[in-house]
Amino acid sequence: MSNSFIERIARYIERHIGLDKDKKHLVALSGGADSVALLRVMHELGYHVEAAHCNFHLRGDESDRDENFCKTLTSSMDIPLHIAHFDTKTYCSLHHVSVEMGARELRYAYFGRLMDDIGAETVCVAHHKDDCAETVLMNLVRGTGLNGMAGIKPRNGRICRPLLCVSRDEITAYLDTLGQQYVTDSSNLVADVRRNVIRLEVIPLLRKLNPSVTESIASSAANILGAIPLIDEALGMVRARIVEERTWGTRISIGRLMETASPEYILYGILRDYGFRPAMVKQIYENINGQTGRQWLSMEYIAAIDRGYIDIARRRDTFTEMTLPIEGCYVVDGDARIDIRAVEVEGKFRPETDPMVASLDASRVRFPLTLRRVMRDDRFIPLGMRGSKLVSDFLTDRKMSIIAKRRQLCLVDAGGDILWLVGHRIHERYKISGDTIKAIVVRYIQ
Repeated sequence: MSNSFIERIARYIERHIGLDKDKKHLVALSGGADSVALLRVMHELGYHVEAAHCNFHLRGDESDRDENFCKTLTSSMDIPLHIAHFDTKTYCSLHHVSVEMGARELRYAYFGRLMDDIGAETVCVAHHKDDCAETVLMNLVRGTGLNGMAGIKPRNGRICRPLLCVSRDEITAYLDTLGQQYVTDSSNLVADVRRNVIRLEVIPLLRKLNPSVTESIASSAANILGAIPLIDEALGMVRARIVEERTWGTRISIGRLMETASPEYILYGILRDYGFRPAMVKQIYENINGQTGRQWLSMEYIAAIDRGYIDIARRRDTFTEMTLPIEGCYVVDGDARIDIRAVEVEGKFRPETDPMVASLDASRVRFPLTLRRVMRDDRFIPLGMRGSKLVSDFLTDRKMSIIAKRRQLCLVDAGGDILWLVGHRIHERYKISGDTIKAIVVRYIQ
């Protein structure tokens, strides 16, 4: 049994993971059957491995027992072992996460640092077929998209899972043939967290309907995982037709979206990249023809319905305002710059037509200038008009989105006048005239 077991894993690694035997690989070793089998198999296959054990100090003496077991095992196999100790409960309390999530965050952050320190190419973790089936069921219960139904990937960046081709029973049978001992985490035997309920109660019930249920679920997940690249490729082509990238964010055409074969799924495929979960995407879709201004929030983004479009932008506006005391070039936000220069006006001088350039009569401009976001009650006299107008009305007339209006910049002088609505129009009073001797030329460069 052991030879066929190892050969199957070797083929799986070659086809789905592609590990280099000339590179170093880290094995996450808990001391349980799965991780012990992984360490033995990787060692047997001739990979250059080192082991890493995390003591989360959640189970008292049992946690120390697991650590000591890992020390004894790796010593007997002449494999280097790295050990990390965590105050998991304090971490979870400070970060307001569950113990399960906190331990996961601590574990993978440590693995990342350790790989860098020792020059390891990957970290191999011991997820297997049963884990994949449990993950699919957990995602199904939570409500998930197609990616959640694909289960666990064989490789995700530097994290590799060589045992996804074998089951828990096959793993324990392999260890039995070797006479290899392992430890058992008592917390896995109590149905007090969602995964344990699925493992200990749900799957045994499903096995009454199909004794090979975990094999069937894992196989279905693998088929979905194989289909996702094709679906993503098609989604990319559809996205190119219905999505426009703007300086302030992303705009989705509702009309073009509704012409697609599966508009709600297409919408989810786009919005998931911005942190919107399936239930929220469903709300957005159900209100897609609703009132302009309706908004939804993910952790980092805002989505808003706006006259036939769904607009998406970051919630946090990193720029508010800055003072421009004299002429010169200033870095505004990220790569954006604003350049202010005085220019002598001669007979052939003509203001530039580029909307990102403003030419102003220098005799009327009062420094220091301020570059800021527009405010609700801002008014100015747009070039070519006689009376003043609310900036918000001016932008609405130009059919600007709600999100774009919030991010609109204006250049204000020391007296509080809006000299330039950046990218749109200058103030009528500050235009170049026949009496202008010197101009202030302002360029906004993105």
